Amino acid sequence: MIGNAAGGQGREWAARPEFWREVFDHLSAGLAVLDPCGRIVAVNLAAGELLGRTASAMTGQDFHSLLHHHTNGAAIPDKHCRLLMALTRRMPSSAETDSFLSGDGRPIPVSWFSSPLTRNGHVLGTTVLFTGDTTGRETEEGLAAHVIALEDLADRLTLAAEIATALAQTLDTEEAIARLGRLLVPRLADWLAIDLRRKEGIRRVAVVGPEDRDGDQKAWRGLLPAADEHSRSALVRVLRGGGPVLLGPKEIATPPDSPLAAVQTGFLQALGAVSAVIVPLGTAQQVTGALTLARTGDPPFDATEVALIGDIGRRVGLAIDNTLLFGRQREIAEAMQRNLLIALPQPGRLRMAARYQPAAAGSQVGGDWYDAFPLRDGATALVIGDVVGHDLAAAAGMAQLHGMLRSLAWDRMRPPSAIMDRLDEAIPVITNVPMATAIYARVEGPEEGPWRLRWTSAGHPPPLLITREGRAEYLEQGQGLLLGTGLDGASRPDATIPLPPGSTLFLYTDGLIEVPGTELDTSLLGLRRHAAALARHSLDDFCDQILARMPAGTMDDIAMLAVRVPAAAPPGRR
Repeated sequence: MIGNAAGGQGREWAARPEFWREVFDHLSAGLAVLDPCGRIVAVNLAAGELLGRTASAMTGQDFHSLLHHHTNGAAIPDKHCRLLMALTRRMPSSAETDSFLSGDGRPIPVSWFSSPLTRNGHVLGTTVLFTGDTTGRETEEGLAAHVIALEDLADRLTLAAEIATALAQTLDTEEAIARLGRLLVPRLADWLAIDLRRKEGIRRVAVVGPEDRDGDQKAWRGLLPAADEHSRSALVRVLRGGGPVLLGPKEIATPPDSPLAAVQTGFLQALGAVSAVIVPLGTAQQVTGALTLARTGDPPFDATEVALIGDIGRRVGLAIDNTLLFGRQREIAEAMQRNLLIALPQPGRLRMAARYQPAAAGSQVGGDWYDAFPLRDGATALVIGDVVGHDLAAAAGMAQLHGMLRSLAWDRMRPPSAIMDRLDEAIPVITNVPMATAIYARVEGPEEGPWRLRWTSAGHPPPLLITREGRAEYLEQGQGLLLGTGLDGASRPDATIPLPPGSTLFLYTDGLIEVPGTELDTSLLGLRRHAAALARHSLDDFCDQILARMPAGTMDDIAMLAVRVPAAAPPGRR
C-alpha cells in the first residue's frame, strides 16, 4: 500500500496509486518520498513494516522530527543531522549506520540513502531509501545495490514528470509527439512509433530512432492497413482497447496473421528489435492510438518499465485528444475571424491595407479583428479590437461586437466616444463578452483633404502616426476604460488630430507588441523605429515588413490596419 499526503507538490505523484504500486512493490527496502519541505508524501509497505508505523500515521509528518533519532531515542539536533542537511541542500547523501524511531519508541538500526527528485532543474522533493541493519551495520554491497535501485527509480519518476510537463505546454499535436520522442529516445528506448486513429484509418504519425537512420524513420510513416478484427497481433489487441503488451524475441519472430500485423512485424524486425512494448494511447474506453517502444539490445524491458510506459501512454493519449479537440475549435474560430475580415474600402484618395495573423500553432486563436467602412456623412470609420479570451467563445464574441459596432456607427452620426459608450451599455445585455479593448475612429475631411482623425480608445494600445518624413508618435489621447468594465455614468473621451499629407496611421492589436521575455516599452520602441523607417514604403510592404521585423514568439493572434493619407495635391488640381 502507498500512503498519500494531503498537500504539496507530492499530491501529483501520490494521486496515481496503481503506478506507485507497480514501481515500489519489488523493493524490499523501505522508501519514503518527501516534499520540498521535508514532509512525508508517500511510503511503501516495507517502510511501514520496518518502522512499525502505518502509512496514514506518517504521511504529512516532518521526516526528520518524526523518525530521525539517536540510538538512545534522543532527538538529533538539526545542526548535527546529516539527513536534514541533505534535505535542506537538495543533494544526495547516505549513512551506513544510523537509527530511526519505530512506532513503539524503539530506535531501529538502519542504513539510508537520500536523493533529490528533480524536473527541469527544479527540485520536487526527495526520496529516502532505508533498510534495517539487525547486525548494526549494512554491508557495503547491499547498500550499493539499494542505491542503484533508488537512482533508477528516481530517474523513472523524473521522466514521467518531465513528460507530463512537456505535454501540458503545447496544444499542437505534432509538437506534443515531437517532444515525447525527444524524451523517450534514447533515454528509455532505441526506437519509438506512434499510431493514431484518424478518419481515413490508422496512421503511423511518428517514428523516432537513431539520427543516422533518419531515412528509415521517414519510410515507416504513413497510412497503415486496417485492423483485422480476427487478428491476435499485439498492435491490433492494443488498438481495440487491450492493455500493454511486452514482446520478446519469440513474439517478435511470430509470423503475422494480418496485413497490419505484417507491417508491425516488419518494422520491429527491420530495426533489429529484441524487446518491445506496445501500449494504448488513452484509456480502454477511448483508445486514441498506440505507442510502440523498442530496444535493439540489452537490457530487455521489464515489468516495472511496462507499467511506466503504460502510464505514459495514458497521459499521451489524453494530451493528444486535447490537441485534436483544440485543433478543430481553432479551425472554426480562425474561419470565423477570416470571414469577418472583409475587403477594405478605398474611399477617395485614402488608401488602406490590413493583415491578420493567427496565433502560432499550438496557441489559441483569440478575438482580434479590424474593420473599415464608409459612414452616411462621408467620413470613413476605422475599427481595431480584441475580445478578452483565447478560444471559440472569444471568436464568437468578436463577431457579435463587430456587427454591433458597425450598426451603431452607421445608425448614429455621433462622436466616437458616444458610439463606444452605447456599445458598452449593450454588451452585458446582448452578448456574453466579458471584456474587450477597441479603438473606434473617424477619418473626416473632403476628398482632396485636409483630413483629420477623431477617435476614442477603450483600453486599446495607442495608434501610431508616422509622417512622410519618418517622424512617428503614439497617439496617447482619447484613452478610456475597457469595454465591459462599466462606466457608472461617466463618458469616454474623444481626441482629434490633423492627418498630415503623406502620413500613415497604424492600428494594431497587442499580439504585435506583447512577446514573452520582452519588455512592453522595448516592443513599443521597436515598433515606432521600424514604422518610421518604412514611412515611404507602399502600404502592403509597410504591413509585411512590420510583421517581419517585430520579435517572433508571440502566443497571440495579430490584427493590423494601416491608412495612408495622400500627399498634398498640386495647386492647380485643388
